[in-house]
Amino acid sequence: MKSKLGMIHNGDCIAGMNALPKGRVDLAFADPPFNIGYKYDVYEDRMAAADYLKWSRDWMTAVYRVLKPDGTFWLAIGDDFAAELKIEAQRIGFHCRSWVIWYYTFGVNCKNKFTRSHTHLFHFVKDVENFTFRSDDLQNRVPSARLLVYNDKRGNPRGRLPDDTWIIPPEMAQTFTLRPQDLDECYQPSQSDWYFPRVAGTFKERAGFHGCQMPEQLLGRIIKTCSEETEIVLDPFSGSASTLVVAKKLNRQVVGFELSEEYAKAGAVRLAEVSSGDELTGAPEPTMSAPSTWQKRSTRPTKSKRVISHETASESLSEQISVLIDRGVLSAYAECGSTSLAEFVQDESAKNRFVSQCRELGIPGQTEFLVQRLQAVIERLPAEQQRFEFAET
Repeated sequence: MKSKLGMIHNGDCIAGMNALPKGRVDLAFADPPFNIGYKYDVYEDRMAAADYLKWSRDWMTAVYRVLKPDGTFWLAIGDDFAAELKIEAQRIGFHCRSWVIWYYTFGVNCKNKFTRSHTHLFHFVKDVENFTFRSDDLQNRVPSARLLVYNDKRGNPRGRLPDDTWIIPPEMAQTFTLRPQDLDECYQPSQSDWYFPRVAGTFKERAGFHGCQMPEQLLGRIIKTCSEETEIVLDPFSGSASTLVVAKKLNRQVVGFELSEEYAKAGAVRLAEVSSGDELTGAPEPTMSAPSTWQKRSTRPTKSKRVISHETASESLSEQISVLIDRGVLSAYAECGSTSLAEFVQDESAKNRFVSQCRELGIPGQTEFLVQRLQAVIERLPAEQQRFEFAET
């Protein structure tokens, strides 16, 4: 198995997986062709339905074989065959933990039907009682609404598991934590939709050589939650190599298969360019949502001072949450005891203490994002001092 790791193998994934030792992979993520006529390099994406289902059953059987007894399998698939592939996977022996809808922005516009803007994500396990799901790891938890919204001391400082609706914004300079059910018009508690921007052609994240590319933050959440560091992550349909790139950044071992020689070569270049510990591309924190319109491109006057009180309770929840996060990072910074921001930015131990304080306050985010947020808050602090003061009620 060691000789197979760290590479994208050019060839048929069924034969490739069947050549691997049995029961050695911890996590498999597959984004196969959807059988909708998409133009790939060497693969014909237009089979008869019966042939497509048989082929899908064959490659999922190979995934089942190569997974450990406590292994996990995630499948991304379109509308046309989602239900059928779920049934086929269960017939093979997989147990479905979640059926998630990935809702994305920048969907391809359609003239004669509603624009398709979602993909199905199935979370399967081999053993319904024994599988990896790192629910207690702080990096997989989000702030409690009791803390961020209501300033309620009963809130768990360790946060909570995310809803099965995930909000991931396009790359923005300013973002804030928002629970899906707090949006005004969509993402109600009964829904299982995750919002990520699709990796559109103009995005920095775009690899360029493959049209179907998953967002790194979406893949990151799955890999961080369903596998441990140094474990093996498999992608049978490497494509743009995003799954393997993200897994390598997160200190997992990787193995992939790709039918196209050109895609395999380009993917290998991407894989070689990243190292364990590199930051994921895209919005730094998977629970951050884009600012409201007036905070971005609107011509309406920008609101400056914010005081959270009964009088301002009617302001948007997103503004209130943004204020709370700003106040939280300032509080965490104050606990670090640095004499100046310049010294703090150069002091790794101080930054680590700062991140730990943020975690205790229920504020998520990687170090780079939290430090950048702090710098932005301090830069505007003199002009907006009242923004970080809570009025007595």
